[in-house]
Amino acid sequence: MFSKETYLNRRAALKKSVGSGLLLFLGNDEAGCNYADNTYPYRQDSTFLYFFGLPYAGLSAVIDIDDDREIIFGDELTLDDIVWMGIQPTLHEKCSAAGISELMPANTLPDYLKKAQQKGQTVHYLPYYRPEHTLKLWKLLDIVPGTEKTSVDFIKAVVNLRNHKTEEEIGEIEKACLVSAEMHLAAMRAIRPGINEYEVAAAIEAVASSNNCPLAFPIIATVNGQTLHNHYHGNTAKSGDLFLVDAGAETLMGYAGDLSSTTPADHRFTTRQKEIYAIQTSMHDKSVAALRPGISFEEVYDISATALIEGMKELGLMRGDTVEALIIGAYALFYPHGLGHVMGLDVHDMENLGEVYVGYDGRRKSKQFGRASLRLGRTLEPGFVHTIEPGVYFIPQLIDKWKSEQRYSDFINYEKVETYKDFGGIRNEEDYLITPTGARLLGKRIPRTVAEIEDFAN
Repeated sequence: MFSKETYLNRRAALKKSVGSGLLLFLGNDEAGCNYADNTYPYRQDSTFLYFFGLPYAGLSAVIDIDDDREIIFGDELTLDDIVWMGIQPTLHEKCSAAGISELMPANTLPDYLKKAQQKGQTVHYLPYYRPEHTLKLWKLLDIVPGTEKTSVDFIKAVVNLRNHKTEEEIGEIEKACLVSAEMHLAAMRAIRPGINEYEVAAAIEAVASSNNCPLAFPIIATVNGQTLHNHYHGNTAKSGDLFLVDAGAETLMGYAGDLSSTTPADHRFTTRQKEIYAIQTSMHDKSVAALRPGISFEEVYDISATALIEGMKELGLMRGDTVEALIIGAYALFYPHGLGHVMGLDVHDMENLGEVYVGYDGRRKSKQFGRASLRLGRTLEPGFVHTIEPGVYFIPQLIDKWKSEQRYSDFINYEKVETYKDFGGIRNEEDYLITPTGARLLGKRIPRTVAEIEDFAN
């Protein structure tokens, strides 16, 4: 945990921002994997962690702005708990570390909320992502299923706080990024023709475990990089394959790192791979060069897409006017996802609160294919932490569909694209902090260009 003052200050800022009413926080409970006592690895809700710092199951909290009360609802360990889990600090001691002095038994929360509603208090709550939380809300607040209304004021207040990372948060994220870098270096050393994807995934996870870090998200380690979120690890790398890894560590305080790398199985690129790789490198470098406060991240995305179009035109895979190809989205055949996302206590920070607030500051997102997947589009501000991860992909099924429709045929040379359907995909990803004057790489640089990757193998 951070210092007590950190959590006191965060809650004070939240109360000032929302202004009135009662703020309800539902912490995460244990969840059974295949039976109740065999649980998934426990992870506290990130917003609960941000304001209370307590990584323990079975807790809920209330910030009663009107009555100036901050309460944790939970129960002390029983003797059975101690027999199975060992002695721990008391709940009072745990809460005291977060600046909370008022505790109430878990079963008193419904009565507290009912009395607040009877007094006419507004009970603010956030969008939740676990079904049990939805069920709890229906019961706690006597909500007719399907009529729940999350608090936009609460969402905006949380987003505006969590989007701006403090120095102590940046320190935690930097730790996660450093371990994440070592995970990718281990993968680069392991990759070779004949190795199984699961062996590479094991080498990656071993680095995280040896640094006492859980994974921030399931590992992507695949020879089929054209599948964007590929968690299957059953293939064997062959000579000529590109091997894409997307993996990150999480610190014990819950802060995430997120990196991607793409390495040839032979540790030498073919001519065709070098040509496409150079396009992805240009997309990446031009995006990083543009990062600064005051620029819209959607503008940075357009810079990356423009670099893709120009590179593809040089190879004869695209043609026509670059600006028009950008506007209509013809490039998305090769670049169907966004440029990056905010990162912090969640690897996709606050994704459950809604991209319209987190990534767009209330502005509507585009529905255009490719651009619709841009999770961050708002103006960048000092303290923002986000990824830069442009990619180039040849997805056979997507190529077949667009070709059959002759979609954007004035801009796409389908005859030549057909010859790349076995290429796969390339993505390299880094994490950046927006500073008052520009941007700073978090963690350490790993090999990212053709020359750096080939040199690393030697």
